[in-house]
Amino acid sequence: MPMDKWLKSHTFHYHAFWDILKCVREKEKQGLKISLCIPTLNEEKTIGKEVVIFQSELVTRYPLLDEIAVIDSGSTDQTRDVAASFGADVYLASDILPEVGDKKGKGENLWKAIYQLKGDIIVYVDADIKNIHPRFAYALVAPLIYNTETKYVKAFYDRPLTVSNIVRPSGGGRVTEILVRPLFSLFFPELAAIIQPLSGEYAVRREVLEAIPFPIGYGVETSHLMDIYRKWGMDAFGQTDLGRRIHRNQSTRDLGKMSFGILQTFLHRLESFGVMKDLPELSMCLQQFQADDDHYEQVQTEIFEEERPPMIEVPAYRKKRRLD
Repeated sequence: MPMDKWLKSHTFHYHAFWDILKCVREKEKQGLKISLCIPTLNEEKTIGKEVVIFQSELVTRYPLLDEIAVIDSGSTDQTRDVAASFGADVYLASDILPEVGDKKGKGENLWKAIYQLKGDIIVYVDADIKNIHPRFAYALVAPLIYNTETKYVKAFYDRPLTVSNIVRPSGGGRVTEILVRPLFSLFFPELAAIIQPLSGEYAVRREVLEAIPFPIGYGVETSHLMDIYRKWGMDAFGQTDLGRRIHRNQSTRDLGKMSFGILQTFLHRLESFGVMKDLPELSMCLQQFQADDDHYEQVQTEIFEEERPPMIEVPAYRKKRRLD
């Protein structure tokens, strides 16, 4: 499908889904259950507001969400206590599927949520959004409810950078524009139509989530798009403009670590897809530098994008879902 045609038919604006009650009625007609997952690590400053807004607007006022769950990586602040006090179900990732072990990373939390939560649709929302609004959930879920052929709906938005309490009207998405979009443009041009492939907000049908592997770290969103594209094509995707998202900005060094993990995942996908053959053994050590006057110190970070298998292959999940 030509990119302009796909953009016209698969791109939405949150204003189109203002009638939440209509969405609830259609959800109930289809007998769907919807779970909200917020992956966390030391997010005590923002998690309370997120839970309050989603609980009050999309559980109490409009019963769109059947559960709100925080999957935590082991926060050392009050994240879990705050989330629980406002009504979220709170889980430590290490307590979910303990027999498979505990690995650190956002992708690990997202993967374990598939086992823990009950929804036919799971909507993931990052925990650091300062201008949180119910649309961050309902405008992603709605395209799945209204179109049974859609499997995965991604958010996009303006991402102003907050620096010294001054909000600049543009910017953000640096790893997308410098790394991921060029890679997609080279190897999978259709995927370049996804406006913000690395956004942390998306809603997905369970049968899709359980069928794909999950990198435990930075590469999880990139791998999702590549794997779903390969299995189901571009018609599986939708994307919704959520307006503006204000969040904590990351340093250039941290973005380098993210890019390193994403690139590992991307190259290994190229190899597994047969696009690239005989990939050499890759170094897992990212080398960066910091300067102190005229002295330059090399900083090395080990980043290994280990992957969890498709959840459908995990015996405990198959038993829980009565798939055998």
